Amino acid sequence: MTTENHESVGTAPRAQGSGGGPLPALGRAFRGLANFVNSSLFRYVVRRILWGVVLLVIVSALTFIIFYLFPSADPARLRAGRNPNPAAVAAIRHSLNLDKPVYLQYWLYMKNLVLHFDLGFSYYNQQAVRTQIFQRLPVTAELALGAFVLWMLIGIPIGIISAIRPRSVLDRMTMSGSLVAISAPVYWLGLVALFLFAKDIGIIHLLPGSGSYVAITKDPGAWFGSMILPWFVLAASFAAFYARMVRAQVRETMSEDFIRTARAKGLSERRVIFRHGLRAALTPVVTMAGLDLSGLLGGAILTETVFNIPGVGRYAYDAIVNADFPPIQGTVLFSAFFIITANIIVDVIYAFLDPRVRY
Repeated sequence: MTTENHESVGTAPRAQGSGGGPLPALGRAFRGLANFVNSSLFRYVVRRILWGVVLLVIVSALTFIIFYLFPSADPARLRAGRNPNPAAVAAIRHSLNLDKPVYLQYWLYMKNLVLHFDLGFSYYNQQAVRTQIFQRLPVTAELALGAFVLWMLIGIPIGIISAIRPRSVLDRMTMSGSLVAISAPVYWLGLVALFLFAKDIGIIHLLPGSGSYVAITKDPGAWFGSMILPWFVLAASFAAFYARMVRAQVRETMSEDFIRTARAKGLSERRVIFRHGLRAALTPVVTMAGLDLSGLLGGAILTETVFNIPGVGRYAYDAIVNADFPPIQGTVLFSAFFIITANIIVDVIYAFLDPRVRY
């Protein structure tokens, strides 16, 4: 009898949810989510996102107001074509809501943008702005990412070497060259590169010139050749800027107390530099790189124009020349979206990693 009682106690089923089953795990997950929602970090993230939305609205409003304060052409006449009759122009103006007050036009624009992600239609060729931007975005991404890789591979090593060997001949040469590259306008560098190295008009017939872009899906080899000059021209000023910034950051970091402590422990100079110095010095560099890359994704106008690359920047340039407001507004908002999003991501990462950041 006693044995049976012991067996019944020993074999009693475990109460539901008293062990490591799915319900306790799910409860812990919900509690963790609730703690995060109630945390100051979550409120900080929400504030940054809301502020980003406000900035996008401000950017759109400013662009809208500027275009109407300083009009360069009548959008209705642009769409009507050559020698339009007044009745056709009036009908087009009514269809585009241009006969309404400016504030009402802006309200209708933002309403379509928020509810339908509708950026409008070009006054010049009646094509949807959203479709045109999405078709050209991969080309701009190819240009921006290629230039990004180049300027990081060139600028960071030069900055590190110059910081390690200050006031040397190499340091003076690289910093002087970087100053020239920063000062030179992108369009001037592009024209000089074409004059020197383009196969059609260059002194040295080395690389494809302006208008030679080929889609990567059609011919990867021809695509790579057509992008070499634009990549280097776009990366030149960024590489120079990053070289000078890395040099300043590394030199400042190498004078910190923790670097002297590492040297006092007997660590080799190479390990002190690459294991301790660069880790602290390159943090702001990586942050700046993300912001610069996000800005280029909105369109590298001058480089795409000089080399006739069909990206977002070239699309914005053509819209400016033709006084075509919807593509201008769309490309400005697109660029602002990338920049604001990158800023929010950087701020959130800093807030998450650095407790000194105030929420």
